Amino acid sequence: MGTMIIDGRKVEFDKEKNVLEVVRKAGINLPTFCYHSELSIYGACRMCIVEDTKGKTFASCSETPKDGMEIFTNTPKLQKYRKTILELLLAEHDRDCTACDRTGQCQLQELAVRLGIKEIRFNEMIDKLPIDKSSLSIVRNPNKCILCGDCVRVCEEVQGVGALSFAYRGSEMIVTPAFNRDIAEVTCVNCGQCRTVCPTGAIIIKNENYKVWDVIHDKDKRVVAQIAPAVRVALGEEFGLNPGEVTVGKIVAALKTLGIDEVYDTSFGADMTVIEESNEFVTKLTEGRGLPLFTSCCPAWVKYAENKFPDMVDNISTCKSPQQMFGSVLKEYYKDKDKEEGKETIVISVMPCTAKKAEAAREEFEHDGIRDVDIVITTQELAFLIKEVGIIFEELEEESFDMPFGLVSGSGVIFGSTGGVTEAVVTRLLKDKPNHTTKDIMFKDVRGMENIKEAVFNVDGLEVKLAVVHGLKNANELVKQIKSGERSYHFVEVMACPGGCVCGGGQPVSKRRTRGIDRANGLYKLDRTSQIKSSEENPLISSLFEGMLKDRHDLLHVHKKSEDNE
Repeated sequence: MGTMIIDGRKVEFDKEKNVLEVVRKAGINLPTFCYHSELSIYGACRMCIVEDTKGKTFASCSETPKDGMEIFTNTPKLQKYRKTILELLLAEHDRDCTACDRTGQCQLQELAVRLGIKEIRFNEMIDKLPIDKSSLSIVRNPNKCILCGDCVRVCEEVQGVGALSFAYRGSEMIVTPAFNRDIAEVTCVNCGQCRTVCPTGAIIIKNENYKVWDVIHDKDKRVVAQIAPAVRVALGEEFGLNPGEVTVGKIVAALKTLGIDEVYDTSFGADMTVIEESNEFVTKLTEGRGLPLFTSCCPAWVKYAENKFPDMVDNISTCKSPQQMFGSVLKEYYKDKDKEEGKETIVISVMPCTAKKAEAAREEFEHDGIRDVDIVITTQELAFLIKEVGIIFEELEEESFDMPFGLVSGSGVIFGSTGGVTEAVVTRLLKDKPNHTTKDIMFKDVRGMENIKEAVFNVDGLEVKLAVVHGLKNANELVKQIKSGERSYHFVEVMACPGGCVCGGGQPVSKRRTRGIDRANGLYKLDRTSQIKSSEENPLISSLFEGMLKDRHDLLHVHKKSEDNE
């Protein structure tokens, strides 16, 4: 506890870890490029500089607050320094802003307007570097990089992947994968977290909206869309709504306005996943083999495990992710109709996740040249589509999902938040158990934003241990502890993105610290108000498993080539 004097005003501080946070507490929004509270302090951009009573300037993000400290945030010297820094960044920046996906949301652009930069005194110093379009999920444009290091730190410190780093020195310095290779050639897992922290258009989502328009305008195509749970609590942010505000009815209406024929909820795929994954878990638990069972819903986690822990891959559930499971079911459902009508069904997924683009392109999700999911666009891309057409999103009349897959459970909806998969699976396992207290305690244990959460419950005298982890670096540590025998579990849920899908790499970028909690709360609210609480209570799921999916293991599970050849 202490008191600082900021621009002549006394400001108390307590748990703020640096001067910058105290300044912001005082209601002053100092600009930053390289500061994120969840990442290490870098202090490279110098935009958050302040001045003390002796005229010394320093980066407020890297200075610890001290009782009695007096600083100024907007002296003539600071104004000059900030404008000069910004002009130098702009001189080295590809200023083709009209063709950039971050136009209107670029922090560099925003600060140029805020600081009144009308002209740049320095000659353009940029040497055009090749744009890296090798990834299925993101595009890297080094010509728009300002060397803030945000992508490098999030990739290493949060995800533990280390696919990006600094190379060379001085004016030659760049951010690049090892040995200046394409991003698709290194250990990148397509999670897109680098894109969520990039302040400019240096890392953007690989936009595939042109594919959507191509199939919509093709009269021989039946265009079917599925919407992931996390999309409905984030898309509204692009239209002035708060994180967590549920807009699912408007999303359905928007997609119909765009020309999509049928719109379904990926939560239906999640309901199928719950049934299949819980059956798989019970089998392995009973037989005492293949434990712990790791979830397979997150493609970034699956790829990370393949890269880092190939010996643990067999412990990952064989269940397809909800996206892929639902895609294969939709293709099967429309197969006969397509033959009768001379059409081809195209499945479009609207996902919060950039890794879903790469997942849909995997070999095991293609059969006889036909993909389970044809096109994946992110929440951000959907926002672009809506804006492109001129749809006034906030004024749309809400519409319902189409049938026959229009009913979903609350268990399927909460898949979008960390802990949601575990909660849904356990809900089914305990469906016949009278001890509701056990369920309540367990759910409290798996909800929330702690890095690693644990829960223990009893099933017919057997103590079952669960773990929920989000963020790949946390997952890495947990797996290492499991392999060493330090920790022991029966079931482990892994989500690559901190907070789960609600904070996926394809979601709208938000500086709001509580965005993950706010979005998750939106999903839990839907769960509380859902008439169908658990997946096995969904009558459409039951009829589907008794009908079309009876003995169709191939539609719901991954079948590796090695297995097929046996």
